[in-house]
Amino acid sequence: MQAVTTHVREHRSVLAAVEKRALLWLAARMPRWVTSDQLTLLGLASMMAAGVAFAAVRFTSWSVVGVVAALAANWFGDSLDGTLARVRDQQRPRYGFYVDHVIDLAGTAFLLAGLACSGFMTPLVALALLAAYLMVTAESFLATHAIGVFRISFFGFGPTELRIVLAIGAVQMIRNPWVSIGGLPPMRLFDVGGLVAIVGLAIVFIVSALRNTRALYLSEPLPQTKQRAA
Repeated sequence: MQAVTTHVREHRSVLAAVEKRALLWLAARMPRWVTSDQLTLLGLASMMAAGVAFAAVRFTSWSVVGVVAALAANWFGDSLDGTLARVRDQQRPRYGFYVDHVIDLAGTAFLLAGLACSGFMTPLVALALLAAYLMVTAESFLATHAIGVFRISFFGFGPTELRIVLAIGAVQMIRNPWVSIGGLPPMRLFDVGGLVAIVGLAIVFIVSALRNTRALYLSEPLPQTKQRAA
């Protein structure tokens, strides 16, 4: 959904241009009975389904099919809802920004809970990854309010790219859930991926915080104090 009108949406991921054309094509062909709110709910339901499917991998490897399908459905609902609203000129900027990101927070927490229950990711790694995600998200929201720029992607990666990486990882997890790095003992694939993601999110947080702090410092210089008369 669309952010507040005074905010600029910055989306520079690898697939951003292709994705935008695909979403506009889909939005123009959506039946009139399909609404943005329905797509938003589809995005939430599918992310919850992905979490359940991850947890079910413990019992049957076939549930990875549900993971991939749920991630695809999440892309469809979560990415198309705002485009559909803009194509139909039905934007509700504050409502859309708030609801969309509340759902993103809930959906991500549910997804990582499913991964923690799957047996393929250590619960502590999942918790640390959730904490790192929440820190980056909070910083992004603060920057949106203070600077007026809402960044959707970092270093070429956005939600769509992350879904693709997650789907590939889920398939590989069934084929071989262990990886060896150098002479270290084998580690869970998703533990390695989670640790890499944590480091990446930490870098994003630091770089964004420093960049935004500098921008605000320069835009709001200290007022000159008047010298007292001798």
